Amino acid sequence: MSPGRGGWRELLSRYGIVLALGALVLVLALLSPSFLTPSNWLNVLRQIAVNALLAFGMTVVILGAGIDLSVGSILAFTGAVAAGLSVAGWPPALAILVALVLGALIGLFNGVFVAYARIAPFIVTLAGLTIFRGATLVYTNGMPITGLPDTFNVIGNAVWLGIPLPVWITLAFLALTHFLLRYTALGRAIYAVGGNEEAARLSGISVTRIKLFQYAYSGLACALGALVLNGRLNSAQPTAGVGFELDAIAAVVVGGTSLFGGRGTVMGTFLGALIIGVLNNGMNLLNVSAFYQQIVKGGVILGALLIDRLFATRRD
Repeated sequence: MSPGRGGWRELLSRYGIVLALGALVLVLALLSPSFLTPSNWLNVLRQIAVNALLAFGMTVVILGAGIDLSVGSILAFTGAVAAGLSVAGWPPALAILVALVLGALIGLFNGVFVAYARIAPFIVTLAGLTIFRGATLVYTNGMPITGLPDTFNVIGNAVWLGIPLPVWITLAFLALTHFLLRYTALGRAIYAVGGNEEAARLSGISVTRIKLFQYAYSGLACALGALVLNGRLNSAQPTAGVGFELDAIAAVVVGGTSLFGGRGTVMGTFLGALIIGVLNNGMNLLNVSAFYQQIVKGGVILGALLIDRLFATRRD
């Protein structure tokens, strides 16, 4: 028996992102013979790695009804610090550890203002976007840091079992974030805070601690993305990460996570990042002008928001 109207809506609500990706792949495969080649798909996965890592952290923040506009600047600063320490003679492993801890601490800094000062996340992280970008320019004196140790090149360009290491790192962080959100009490608390903060507080959840964790996790994701980007470029650029916050938010939104919090999955975010990556790759293969690419990407994001709003209204 075929599903009724409600059944179709439920199917589209659950699997619409998968169907959209499948339709996009089919269209691009018909338009470009080289699109489905294994080398091209590995290239797509490598290209989306940094955006996906940032988007996973962003998902944790948005699920708790927050937002983080400072991810690009945190990426630039932590990447510059890791590169600077390595060039100064620090063991690469220690420089990498410092960068990861620094990313979490910077995220925690944002979380303190959101959780304790109760300043709107948009304002706090918008200020952070400027502060940490300025800190990056001060630290680097506005110049790229080059001559990185081979460890960074391995992170950005090594291949294991035929798959680039950045892809393995992305999949590992995806699995970690999925486990955190789906199978832990902390993950359930994040959903609860995003769904109804006051109800979560009355049920005994420490809302302030949850918010601190959300932003610290986002900062950690930024530092991880910075290490991958440093490896791919074999340098740390003071302008790295400009506009990355928009791409991360786009991946989260296209992946079906509600900007109002409480609903969404990190697996959906990964598919959202993949859709954006496939779209970029396909338009490049078809020689679409970069100007038109921006219009198409904006239309896709707007369409995803419209569909999400329609399904949310019907659920209500």
